[in-house]
Amino acid sequence: MTHLKITGMTCDSCAAHVKEALEKVPGVQSAIVSYAKGAAQLALDPGTAPDALTAAVAGLGYKAMLADAPPTDNRTGLFDKVRGWMGAADKGSGGERPLQVAVIGSGGAAMAAALKAVEQGAQVTLIERGTIGGTCVNVGCVPSKIMIRAAHIAHLRRESPFDVGLTATPPVVSRDRLLVQQQARVDELRIAKYESILESNPSINLVRGSARFKDGHTLIVEAAEGDWYEVAFDRCLIATGASAAIPPLPGLAETPYWTSTEALVSETIPKRLAVIGASVVALELAQAFARLGSEVTILARRTLFASEDPAIGEAVTAAFRAEGITVLTQTQASAVTYSDRQFILTTPQGELRADQLFVATGRAPNTTSLDLERAGVALDSQHRIVIDKGMRTSAPNIYAAGDCTDQPQYVYVAAAAGTRAGINMTGGDATLDLDAMPAVVFTDPQVATVGYSEAEAQRIGLQTDSRTLTLDNVPRALANFDTRGFIKLVAEAGSGRILGVQAVTPEAGEIIQTAAIAIRARMTVQDLANQLFTYLTMVEGLKLVAQTFSKDVTQLSCCAG
Repeated sequence: MTHLKITGMTCDSCAAHVKEALEKVPGVQSAIVSYAKGAAQLALDPGTAPDALTAAVAGLGYKAMLADAPPTDNRTGLFDKVRGWMGAADKGSGGERPLQVAVIGSGGAAMAAALKAVEQGAQVTLIERGTIGGTCVNVGCVPSKIMIRAAHIAHLRRESPFDVGLTATPPVVSRDRLLVQQQARVDELRIAKYESILESNPSINLVRGSARFKDGHTLIVEAAEGDWYEVAFDRCLIATGASAAIPPLPGLAETPYWTSTEALVSETIPKRLAVIGASVVALELAQAFARLGSEVTILARRTLFASEDPAIGEAVTAAFRAEGITVLTQTQASAVTYSDRQFILTTPQGELRADQLFVATGRAPNTTSLDLERAGVALDSQHRIVIDKGMRTSAPNIYAAGDCTDQPQYVYVAAAAGTRAGINMTGGDATLDLDAMPAVVFTDPQVATVGYSEAEAQRIGLQTDSRTLTLDNVPRALANFDTRGFIKLVAEAGSGRILGVQAVTPEAGEIIQTAAIAIRARMTVQDLANQLFTYLTMVEGLKLVAQTFSKDVTQLSCCAG
């Protein structure tokens, strides 16, 4: 048997794609690929070129190197190392044994919790089975926003509101070079914000391997080499994140489809890209690929952003179609095949053919391999860990935070939850209030929300009064010659207390934090209307929409207070 060490995989779907690629290499009889172990085991014909194996893996954006066969038994050394950590912990200040905290994961929630627990005097064992840093820095927020920004620049060079006086120059897109730039910044941030911090903190012991619960106070950790050992804890935080949820679409599993992980590291821009999905990840990357040169078709089971205020989906649909993106609403593929290097999707409108298929239908929590039932940790119907506002699970002394829980899947929520979990695991009583949680989607125009939509407020029995301001009433938008979108403010009828804001505007993410602070401060629309806002800024639109509750803003002069 031949063994490969593989780095860069972030989920079981990655492993499935690597397996498929390896088994296509001439001479490969079979391949077993483990995401958890970061390794592949291959049965090969004599003379099979090793370079072909590593090249097949590299073609998917991962790194591979030949490895010797795993040792049959090296447990004694690992047990000695763990005992050494525990012995060092016994020599804490004042002779007291520091609190032993185990953290499963190394993303935003895990790191925040580990650092806070150490700050409070705990000794932390942090267990990671894959790449340090979790989703956001490696395969999520950071690389996607870099790609989106590059696509935005390409779009402006090709077309802008100022083409009347600035000659448009369609760019030549070198995706391979953009990818090198993107991944270099990803590596830089991972090293600076995760790896270097772990290496420099003597109170955090990093363990490589997959963890599962033996009971409510013990973890079993299996290392990539096949070794395993036990880690005892006083407190434990589960912060294992989530992976792409794959729909049960007939034929899909037999095709080389993309999730966001593969899409972000692709060295090529497909000529025709089909996208299944109609929310954040699907739409951000669909527009980015379109602006970098793909002919994009989006299949939305209902509408774009179906769970939000309907006006949001309508505005984004109009913006996408204006850019040449095909948006098929109320459309669901019933089957997919892959033949002659093209995908064939069966839809109610007929066959849809594409050179690549990108599936982004949500994310599922990474909880199935943890043996949570052994520790008494309860899950909801979607296999998410149920927690209270203090990040406590149903099991004593076990906490959870981030995308593996029933919290909103945003890295800043995960980090905030991790910090509070770190406080609570070490004797505190911190809670996380998400009533004024801002959210941003990095399409163009951006989508930003905070608080209640009108329908959500009415659903819980609140009487509402709302106003919507189109951007042709915002001076900054007029000066930009870009009046796509709107700002909507939802208030409580009678009191005027601000309940929520929804915005579809360029740079809406720079607007929404002001709205979040206003909601947190329990401001009224009149309070907001009376504030000083700088001119010309997009955030001035918040003041203007607040003024519409009592005035006709079309009859006001510029900067009218």
